[in-house]
Amino acid sequence: MLLALLLAGCSVQPKAFDANENQARSADLVVRANADQEPVTGPIDLYEAMARAIKYNLDGRVELMNLALAQRELDLSRYDMLPKLVATVDYGGRDNYSGGISKSLLTGQTSLEPSTSSEKNVVQSDLTLSWDVLDFGLSYVRAKQAADRVSIADERKRKVINRLIEDVRTAYWRAVSAERLLTQIQELERATQTALDQSERQEKVGLSAPLGPLSYQRELLSIRRDAQSLGRELGVAKQQLAALMNLAPNTPYTVALPSQSIQWRNLDIPGVDGNNSAALLKIAIENRPELREVAYQLRSNDQESTAAYLRSLPSLRLFFGADYSTNDFLWNNNWVGWGARASWNLLNVFRLPADQEQVKAAGQLLDQRQLALTTAVATQVEVSRARYALRLEELKTAQRYNDVQGRIGQQIDAGYKAEKLSRQTQIREQMNTLVSNVRYDLALADLQNAYANVYASLGIDPVEADMSSTQSVSELAGRLRTMWSKRNDAVAVSARDVARCGAPWQPTAACAG
Repeated sequence: MLLALLLAGCSVQPKAFDANENQARSADLVVRANADQEPVTGPIDLYEAMARAIKYNLDGRVELMNLALAQRELDLSRYDMLPKLVATVDYGGRDNYSGGISKSLLTGQTSLEPSTSSEKNVVQSDLTLSWDVLDFGLSYVRAKQAADRVSIADERKRKVINRLIEDVRTAYWRAVSAERLLTQIQELERATQTALDQSERQEKVGLSAPLGPLSYQRELLSIRRDAQSLGRELGVAKQQLAALMNLAPNTPYTVALPSQSIQWRNLDIPGVDGNNSAALLKIAIENRPELREVAYQLRSNDQESTAAYLRSLPSLRLFFGADYSTNDFLWNNNWVGWGARASWNLLNVFRLPADQEQVKAAGQLLDQRQLALTTAVATQVEVSRARYALRLEELKTAQRYNDVQGRIGQQIDAGYKAEKLSRQTQIREQMNTLVSNVRYDLALADLQNAYANVYASLGIDPVEADMSSTQSVSELAGRLRTMWSKRNDAVAVSARDVARCGAPWQPTAACAG
């Protein structure tokens, strides 16, 4: 039988999944990747997009599962500190009696006839409670390290959520631009092509000097090229937002379209002077997940130093147990036993300096890492503030340009209706207006991303601690809207005014503030 088991072990060979197994696995993954999601019932605004990302994004779920796993490991580590209660059953048998004789050490003569004190078949059992003082100390240290791993997993989850919310803001506003403008781009593409064809015919028949139609064609093609380039940036915006929300591929949905009249202001962080670099850096150092993670690692490394000391100490094991044997030759075949045993691995004493040096080196590495991260965080805070200010100025410029272009468009439309200007001129300005609108929306999307990036660089959580993926999408979205409104988020403030005044994303002066 042993030979058969050995041969069976040697016969194990690699086995690839066959086609049917791969098909079944892929079908199962596709179904489960987007399972159990609340259906999309209407246009998705920014805070519903955030809520869906928090609730359903798979990167977030992975970090949530890592946190749950770390918590389970902590729960298990607590059991290592308990005494051990071991039940043992031992069976032994033979085909004859073991027996035994005695021999005189003085004469070399056998002094007793062969005899036995054990049956052929014996069952022994015992139930022993034991507790090792050294194991308890080491288990306590390991439990504290497991608790730090839970905190580390939580910080990694915070980092993923920060990045996720930042990405959702950018993708949402690009999706807004796509929803609002791609249809217009397609319509004006057709009108532009008609104007180009007409201009080419004029050039060929010589109704005017060739330079005029050619210059007009060049101008139209230049505008069309800009529109196509911007349209290419927006073409996948909704798919990117859908991926962040973990919607199934090809799920139809629309995004809520806020007006372009949202008024942004200089960076406003409640309770903090946005121009005080020292105060912002202090907040970032206190709150950034990366720095907190290293701090927990340093604390865990300090615990490793304690563990090294404990390993070098003697071990003291206490035990107490009840025993029973079926051997009828015993005068007492059930009894209670107790005792203590001390042991000391002396080689661990010589190993202690090396252990301490290893712990010290690991601590120095972690300390240098947190210093490097501190410098990086300080740079990120300053860059994020500068980037926000730059994006704000770009948005203001884009808004002014858009306003001017809008007024020009109105004048051109009036001239066309009065038959003072040609249809070609109107098409050209409509294309310019469209490009201006797209550039404004992209500038707004960049500012939204910069706004979220400031909060991410400071380590300020984009969600409240008690928000959970177990809550419904509508509940999460409502709480996010309220929280960001307190932070003076322009979008949340506008939504609040809509609820109060009833104006669709355009609060009146009476409702402002």
